[in-house]
Amino acid sequence: MRRRFVRTFALVAALVCAPLVISSSSAAPQHPAAAGNVLEQKVIGKSVRGRPILAWHLDDRPIEGHKGPTVLLIAAMHGNEGAPRQLLETLRKARAIHGADVWLVPTYNPDGLAAHHRRNAHGVDLNRNYPYHWVDLDGNYESGAHPGSEPETRAMMRFLTELQPDYVLSFHQPLHGVDLDNKRPGFSRKVAHTLRLPATTLDCGGVCHGTMTGWYNHNFDGFALTVEYGARPSQRLMRAVAPRQVLRVFGAFGSFGGQG
Repeated sequence: MRRRFVRTFALVAALVCAPLVISSSSAAPQHPAAAGNVLEQKVIGKSVRGRPILAWHLDDRPIEGHKGPTVLLIAAMHGNEGAPRQLLETLRKARAIHGADVWLVPTYNPDGLAAHHRRNAHGVDLNRNYPYHWVDLDGNYESGAHPGSEPETRAMMRFLTELQPDYVLSFHQPLHGVDLDNKRPGFSRKVAHTLRLPATTLDCGGVCHGTMTGWYNHNFDGFALTVEYGARPSQRLMRAVAPRQVLRVFGAFGSFGGQG
């Protein structure tokens, strides 16, 4: 069975009662137009300041009849960690993706990105706001008034519950490594090797409270993983090298035309 809700069932059920909002023309002037390989665009929710949180679904061309896994790639959960957005934008603009059913959320925290700030407009760290091992934290890791208090958190929980991807890669900075402290360390090592990043333990000095990956891994059969690039990854890495590496993780590849 795809879902295995445990302690958070009631909260998740309440969240998914609100349907996803399909994108409309009102959001279009603020965002890039859909590229040729984009099947659909969704507004999965809005930020505290009312900015839309966009998800892009890319056209999957099967390899020898094999469709491949459903993959969700997320960037800019923290607004001051924006470099991996370039990786996702390169994938969005590719001519075609072969062998994986890919969704992109290039800017999860649009208010934080606009302010170049880790937290959202309420001053909450979205990666401490999920209802799994949540505790009341202050300061740079402010966890919110209660689990799931933030509109961005609730939007992503609804989206993940609807999509239930096989894999989620959440891109961050600047710790330069791939987390092994999770339910699939073997796959995590594969990701680290393919992306040429160190395999490490991102344990927050103990328990990482209220994280998106922790919540998803606890409640669903799919697997969510934190990938950390360095403080200043090169544009060549983000735009030319890393997009191809990420697809290779899932046995997929892209047609990028003259890029990179």
